[in-house]
Amino acid sequence: MMKHFFKQLFEYNHYSNQQLADAIYTNGEKISEKTLSLFSHILNAHHIWNSRIEAITPAVGIWEMYNVQDFRYIDQANFEQTLSVIDNIDLQATLDHLKIKGKPAGKNVGEILFHVINHSTYHRAQIATEFRQSGIPPLVTDYIFYERKKA
Repeated sequence: MMKHFFKQLFEYNHYSNQQLADAIYTNGEKISEKTLSLFSHILNAHHIWNSRIEAITPAVGIWEMYNVQDFRYIDQANFEQTLSVIDNIDLQATLDHLKIKGKPAGKNVGEILFHVINHSTYHRAQIATEFRQSGIPPLVTDYIFYERKKA
């Protein structure tokens, strides 16, 4: 049941990120540097948490920047890695990790996956504000609208 729920959440997250990547690419010169930084950060954080869960070294730092044309590909790789995590790792398993300032912490995998969704939604809202300030209509990325669109 929980695995199915998390798959649904990450399908929504992936759909929203793909739509955002397209909008950023389409609006080119209007896109602020902050938007590019925030979206890169969303993708980096997702990758870093996936890597921590799988006990592998992340390939990027938290604030590394990407080229706009790489956004869709990176999001796709994150999505596929997360589906593998959901399928192959116990969501109740505790992951011991270090906080940003180096202090030890531990959360279960399900809590971490929920954090990834929440973190992405938070920063997509910041990007919506950036879009408005740049004269670009913000995307509708609320979960309920995504569900209605699927129906």
